[in-house]
Amino acid sequence: MSINREKKTKIIDEYARSEKDTGSPEVQIAILSERISNLTEHFQSHKKDNHSRTGLMRLINQRRSLLAYLKKNNKDSYEKLIDKLGIRK
Repeated sequence: MSINREKKTKIIDEYARSEKDTGSPEVQIAILSERISNLTEHFQSHKKDNHSRTGLMRLINQRRSLLAYLKKNNKDSYEKLIDKLGIRK
């Protein structure tokens, strides 16, 4: 359900603003999106795992907050990220 170090490093390299950037909203949203997709796949076979479903809702709300922040402060970056990740808004 969580992502391994190699996958996380690859995501950070792809979405980072600069070489040493690990905490920008774009990177955080990309990592959260990967974790959300992993949990969504988990629920295909574990339908009654309500404890993890609570964690999924927490991740979705955190991503929604970061997307709202990015939309307010950097509209161009927001649009690019939405298209790149395939998030509907």
